[in-house]
Amino acid sequence: MSLGARALRLAALAEGQLGRVVAPVLMSPLGRRSRRTGQPVTGDGAVIVSLTSYGTRLQRVHYAIEAIAAGTVRPARLILWIDEGTVVEKLPPALLRLHDRGLEIRPTPDIGPYKKIIPALAESLRPDGGRMPVVTADDDVLYPRSWLQRLLARAATEPGLVHCYRAREVVVEGDTLAPYANWPVCTSDAPGFDRIATGVSGVYYPPALLDALAAAGDGFTAKAPRADDLWAHHTAVVAGLRVRQLSRMPRHFPEIPGTRQNSLYSSNLRQGANDPQIAAIYTAEAIARVRADAEARR
Repeated sequence: MSLGARALRLAALAEGQLGRVVAPVLMSPLGRRSRRTGQPVTGDGAVIVSLTSYGTRLQRVHYAIEAIAAGTVRPARLILWIDEGTVVEKLPPALLRLHDRGLEIRPTPDIGPYKKIIPALAESLRPDGGRMPVVTADDDVLYPRSWLQRLLARAATEPGLVHCYRAREVVVEGDTLAPYANWPVCTSDAPGFDRIATGVSGVYYPPALLDALAAAGDGFTAKAPRADDLWAHHTAVVAGLRVRQLSRMPRHFPEIPGTRQNSLYSSNLRQGANDPQIAAIYTAEAIARVRADAEARR
């Protein structure tokens, strides 16, 4: 690892640790905004922002949504997916106020982390047969005001790529992929099949990837029920779509306190749950494309 890459990874780690300190400070004005403003959560950004939440996390998801709604660019639609059977009228008052301001609260079957992208595929279809792009967000992250603006600005110049704030480098070992824990955080803004967007900091899904995900169907339920990032990456690689991190430094925005203890991140990375899903998903064709891009960088 080069000194520059090591420095960027240390900076990203420091940003994550600093986020734990500043998150309560950021939440205070967002709480006041929730109680006082009547500003619509939507705007003229030609994109759908999609996220999901469940259980006790619904008590705090309004902070993440308020952060998105306070951005310099607001999406054309902002959709929160909740489990079927959840009674909308019994949701926290802060969410109901957001609903009054244009937040769409939609029920969907419980398909785990895929709830933020698979139901959005149908919503992205336009009357002319095209698709509106989708940006996914997490329910426990406090996004900066320029978050959506920067994603859309980069997508406008490179519409055929998957754009993200945080990615990992996919590592090939022989004819297969290395364990996920060995995939380092990305420190390059060069696009490649050997980059995988991680959803925590936000991912821009171009229409071509939405088409490919729709065509791929529901195979994820058997092969990768808890690894939406992996399924989306494999689908992108097969479709010929590369991933690009917005800058060399991977971003880790502040997280809402108390939401990560039993998270998907913990089981998939720290407990190795991603590895059998990787083995089930990635075809020889996809691995060959990943390897070719990785070798081209050497």
